[in-house]
Amino acid sequence: MAKPKKKTPEPFTSDDKIALSRGEDAYQKLHTAIQSGALKPGARLRETELAEWLGSSRTPVREALNRLQTEGLIVQEARRGMIIAELDQTMVAELYVMREVLEGTAAALAARHASDVEVAILREMANRDKTIGDDPVRLAKNNRLFHETLYRCSHNRYLLRTLNTLRESMALLGQTTLSLSGRSQTALSEHDSVVSAIERHDSVGAEEAARAHIRAAYLSRLRLMSADLDTEIDKK
Repeated sequence: MAKPKKKTPEPFTSDDKIALSRGEDAYQKLHTAIQSGALKPGARLRETELAEWLGSSRTPVREALNRLQTEGLIVQEARRGMIIAELDQTMVAELYVMREVLEGTAAALAARHASDVEVAILREMANRDKTIGDDPVRLAKNNRLFHETLYRCSHNRYLLRTLNTLRESMALLGQTTLSLSGRSQTALSEHDSVVSAIERHDSVGAEEAARAHIRAAYLSRLRLMSADLDTEIDKK
């Protein structure tokens, strides 16, 4: 008896590819809006309004919202419907505790395993901050690239995956702490300390420098949250 032939999956059509690209485009725009603070925690999300805002149909928006919900950036509430997830002060503290542990580990591993080329790239990124000045948007972009490169320098795929998941949650924090007066200069010095230890292949020093950097970032985050709270109180 002849074996039944396996059914070959239908190939993607041009319409399928366009739908996928539109869904990805909607996702990227919404993710950026959350990260920049344009869409704030607690903001209600309606498909029709988002589709109009993005100049898109509702299908790609729905796909983007489902993806963001899977990543924990938006949640469905019985009373308010779909909203941007909110982080209370305890949750923020927990995020930074995990970030300190994981980034400290990444720096220690980078000191052991990063190639000369990778270390040179880290150094170039740390030095680039000096040329950017006080532009918080450009500083935040370079800061993300610096940390993402540090993660890859650890050469540990499981740590990289965990850190990338954590950074998705960090997007809910909104405005960068580099917007605070003087923070960009102290962050530059902290990055320099991390890279210097990696250049020396000093895993203990690299971990300590990375942990100190995240603790300083957490204190800056608390200052920013306090300032936002004062602003909200003044509006009432």
